[in-house]
Amino acid sequence: MTNPEHTFVVIMAGGVGTRFWPMSRDARPKQFMDILGCGRSLIQMTYDRVLPLTAADRILVVTNERYRRDVASALPDLPAANILCEPRMRNTAPCLHYANSVVAARNANAQIVVASADHLIEDEDGFRSVITAALGLAASAGQLVSVGIAPTRPDTGYGYIEHRALDKSSPGCSDDPRLRAVTRFVEKPNRSNAERFIASGDFAWNAGIFCWNLSDIQAAFAAHLPAMDALFSARSSDFGTAREAEAVADIYEACENISIDFGVMEKVDNAGLVLGDFGWSDLGTWASLYHQLDRDDSANALCGVSEDGLLLEDSTGNIIAAPDGKTVVVRGLDNFIVVDSGDALLICPRDQEQWVKSVAVEMKSRGKA
Repeated sequence: MTNPEHTFVVIMAGGVGTRFWPMSRDARPKQFMDILGCGRSLIQMTYDRVLPLTAADRILVVTNERYRRDVASALPDLPAANILCEPRMRNTAPCLHYANSVVAARNANAQIVVASADHLIEDEDGFRSVITAALGLAASAGQLVSVGIAPTRPDTGYGYIEHRALDKSSPGCSDDPRLRAVTRFVEKPNRSNAERFIASGDFAWNAGIFCWNLSDIQAAFAAHLPAMDALFSARSSDFGTAREAEAVADIYEACENISIDFGVMEKVDNAGLVLGDFGWSDLGTWASLYHQLDRDDSANALCGVSEDGLLLEDSTGNIIAAPDGKTVVVRGLDNFIVVDSGDALLICPRDQEQWVKSVAVEMKSRGKA
């Protein structure tokens, strides 16, 4: 059985959102933006969503040191000690080992929910139902549980998880059809493989949402990322003390840059899956935002553009984003991304959205981040 008093939530909020350039920038990543125009930023929406699962003092946000004030401003009820600041970007495996180390200093019997700060989830009750089921599977079967999303299109921007029915004799097995066994993790596929995955019905999108027992994820780090685990273990007594920041700086200087998926989840033999259907999007690209916005009769989606400042003719399937008050005139354009951030302009075919990440890297090298 799960216990809310032992439930910790780790929100990862250190990314820059390069595929959302030029709106998402080093100085103001998308998790701190009200992209949907609802009055709450993505990180605030994430916090609101997970708070019913536990208490504010058991919610941790892992971010980059430069965003400490942004997190504190966005989440004033979050204890300052729960803002964990990475000295440099080292991907999600070090991020989560850092969070594990802090949790371990507070509660050795903890269960942990991992979520990203910049995802959209429309059905929040449905999300919490899935998380409760995932925590139950982790508690009863000792599994490292991923949340998988039934794919609605052959998207090449997501990782996939192949899954199968649970063995009826396996620990934690129940009649809940959402509980599945993991066959394998698959990196972002090409279009033909994504179409094949969809047709099979045996694949889910990897949402990057995890639930696990602290003891089980600690064992997995020790087995599959032993060098990283040794760095954190050597400084375990420093977490929760005044020496924590110094310890983290030393660890991050030495540890490798690797994702939790590649470093741990793809290697373990105790991976579980809970299927979720709660209106999820990672909002990782302009095209993913396009699918979430209302569209006009010509399938155009607008973000921030006021109708009285827009003249749009003979154009279909575009997403157009611009600051409020900006006059935008478009004619004869189909299936494009058009984004004006005030100091930068992006015009790109929607089906080439993955190119935007390389543009962000190039602009950063030119001092235009």
